[in-house]
Amino acid sequence: GFPPVTAQVSNAMGLVASGFSGTYGYRRELAQSRALLPKLTVASLLGGVIGAALLTTLPPAVFGYVAPVLLVVALTVVVLQPRIQGWVRRRAEDQGPTPGADSPVPVGPVTPTLWTLVFLTGIYGGYFVAAQGVMLMAIFGVLLVGGTLVHANAVKTWLSLVVNLTAAAFYLVFAFDRIDWRAVLLIALSSLVGGLVGARIGRRISPTALRVTIVIVGLAGLVVMVMRQVS
Repeated sequence: GFPPVTAQVSNAMGLVASGFSGTYGYRRELAQSRALLPKLTVASLLGGVIGAALLTTLPPAVFGYVAPVLLVVALTVVVLQPRIQGWVRRRAEDQGPTPGADSPVPVGPVTPTLWTLVFLTGIYGGYFVAAQGVMLMAIFGVLLVGGTLVHANAVKTWLSLVVNLTAAAFYLVFAFDRIDWRAVLLIALSSLVGGLVGARIGRRISPTALRVTIVIVGLAGLVVMVMRQVS
């Protein structure tokens, strides 16, 4: 029942709480991934500002048409991630062993391709909010050197927090009248608990189960978006 832009603005602000709790839950893995964080944080911050600006300046009707397309792109990337990752692995083997590939923690480097994709995902997240974590997990599954799925989840959680926090600050200054504080409070309280619980589950869940869960949740959201747009 909320206008699209108000819903996105309030959602981004409410999800800041889960970002903090999730980041705290992954603090050990983030400390182990510190070689990557400075450059990727800058990419997410810049992208978040641009995405938030687009959301508040473009006509609200644009969001209704763009959002389902963005979600389809995100889900497609997740579904194809194993094949993309396999192609990247085979190409790397043809070129010789990748330094650090067997490292138990992420070792970098932050390549221009990785930085650019994280930056573009920041724009996506600042505009759409939902499923930016899906995009980041797909990107890390292909381009992150070393580490485990848990480390990728940790970095994803931190960068999503950066985007949401950046967008929230932007909205407070430039779109205060579009914030619904009831929605912000409900999302903040529920996502605060969800962030802590999710970090614990994220350490135990298999990559396949995680991917299936993401796709199911994403498809449910896509169906709702399309039905509302049609009606």
